Amino acid sequence: MIWVKAFHIIFMVTWFAGLFYLPRLFVYHAMTEDAPGSARFKIMERKLFYGIMTPGAVLTVGLGLWMLADYAWTAYSHSGWLHVKMLLVLVLIVYHGYCGKLVNDFKHDRNRRSHVFYRWFNEFPVLILIVVVLLTVAKPF
Repeated sequence: MIWVKAFHIIFMVTWFAGLFYLPRLFVYHAMTEDAPGSARFKIMERKLFYGIMTPGAVLTVGLGLWMLADYAWTAYSHSGWLHVKMLLVLVLIVYHGYCGKLVNDFKHDRNRRSHVFYRWFNEFPVLILIVVVLLTVAKPF
């Protein structure tokens, strides 16, 4: 089970790298005014979302469910920290899905938000990561 946990962490890092970087691409894309620059960002966003972020998310969640089914639910089912962590993972999945919608909006030149919105949007997964790591390591309740 230690290998499952190790790969869960590896793919979680991969997923979060994308969750941190994709909104940063949105910041720059929203500021771009030329067609070649916009086309380049569309390619980068698509490759990041579908080639790195989504596989990272699927493997992170899949391995997490494996650990949950194998031992975590039995060991921690009455622990509040696990329920909060699972809720936050669900929130990240929704955030990830919204990122996919934004990738599609940029692809079809339907972005209606400013670079300032994306700068704030970029901070959300950082807050979730901090709380999830603290919950997982400290298991406070």
